[in-house]
Formats: sequence, C-alpha cells, structure tokens
Amino acid sequence: MIGRGGSTGFPGKNTSLVLGRPLCEYPLMAASQSNLVDEIFVSTDSPDIRAVGQKYGAHHIERPANLATSSALSDDVFLHGYEIIKQHVLSLGQELEMLVLLFANAATVIPTYIDQGVEMLRTDALLDGAATTSIYNMYSPLRARKLDANGRLQPFVPFEAIGDPSTFNTSRDSQGDVYYTDGSAIVIRPRCLDNINEGLLPHRWMGQQIGSIPSWGGCDVDYEWQVPIVEFWLTKHGFVKGQS
Repeated sequence: MIGRGGSTGFPGKNTSLVLGRPLCEYPLMAASQSNLVDEIFVSTDSPDIRAVGQKYGAHHIERPANLATSSALSDDVFLHGYEIIKQHVLSLGQELEMLVLLFANAATVIPTYIDQGVEMLRTDALLDGAATTSIYNMYSPLRARKLDANGRLQPFVPFEAIGDPSTFNTSRDSQGDVYYTDGSAIVIRPRCLDNINEGLLPHRWMGQQIGSIPSWGGCDVDYEWQVPIVEFWLTKHGFVKGQS
C-alpha cells in the first residue's frame, strides 16, 4: 500500500476518519483478511500511516522525500517499493509470485477482490494483471468536453474515434458499458514492474493484458465530498462505524 502524509486537495485525507477508522485502514484490513496475501508492506513518509500499518503487521518502506511530493508518480513509488519487497523475498529464499497494489486513500476494497484477482492470474497465464473495475456510463468519452481557445465546449475526444456518430443518442448507455479501473485493488505479476515502460497508459504498472475484477462505486478519495460516498459503499458491504 502506498500513501504519503501531505495532501493539498484534501489535507490529511489518508488518515481522516471514515466510519470511525482512518481511511488508510480499510485497504490494510482487506489485505490482512485475504486468504492469499502472505505479507503486507506500506510505503509512506507519514508516521501516522506507518502506525496504522503496524496494527496489521505491515513492513514499513520509508518513502524517500523525492517520492513524497504532489508531483511524484505512482509508477516510481511502486518501483521503489517493489525493489525492496523483491530483495526481502529473495532473502527468505522464496520467489515473488504476485503483488497486490493498494492505495491508502482507496477504501472501497474487500478481501474477496484481492483473492479473486490472484485466482484470475493463476488461472490465466496470459494475464499481466487484474484490477477492480466500476461501470460509470455517465462518464462515457462521448460526454467528455474541453474548452477551446474561445471558451466554448468541444468534444474532448473526436466522436469518430469512439464510433459512428450516426449511431449516437442521448442515452448514457448507448455506447455500451464504460469500465473504469477504480483503484481499489490491483493484482500484478512482477513482470509488470520489470517492464513498466511497456504497460498501458495511464497506469503502466498494470501491464498490457488486464483482467477485470467486478466492483461498483469504487473510487480513491481525493476530495472531502467523496467521503460520504465511500461511507455509503462501506455500509453496503457490511461495515459498521467503529467495528471490524
């Protein structure tokens, strides 16, 4: 799990209380309750996040100052952690089979998602990774806009790049389901990080052949207004304020 102490859009988001627990505790709970996770590592510069990780027996990876800024890329943070984890596993005389990538601000995850992702990769050798996905048809590329030089709204992506414009209509479902990797849980093979430059943008650490772990309403929290949405999701998945 990666998470830093500083945040500009939502100060202190990773340790802000959600249903009475620090936000970053939920992915750690999922990892600790997974049937297939052997060890947990937390990459952070924050003593508070580190302390939450210690509750779950997590190994601490000290996140360097240059990787603890708002401009630091998750690619580089995962690569840094991967090298440390790899050396740890080798020191035990073992082989690193897979990694589960988690975010301190992504609480919409349960152990089932992690286990399902691992089993997907064990079943299909062609998969590089598997990621939780939520269907958000309201955010179809067909609806995306940008401002032109005159401040007018224009299609963000040329309609022809999406399909035949003559088949479009106002229904948000007209182009089929729109899947978003929601950041809740990603399971990858080490080769994804060994060959990160070959992965698909924007999250190159997922590799190229990526399986879908079905979810709904998944998101990582970047703004305070998202907290009630996450609390709704957690409540629907059986979480109760202050209870494990």
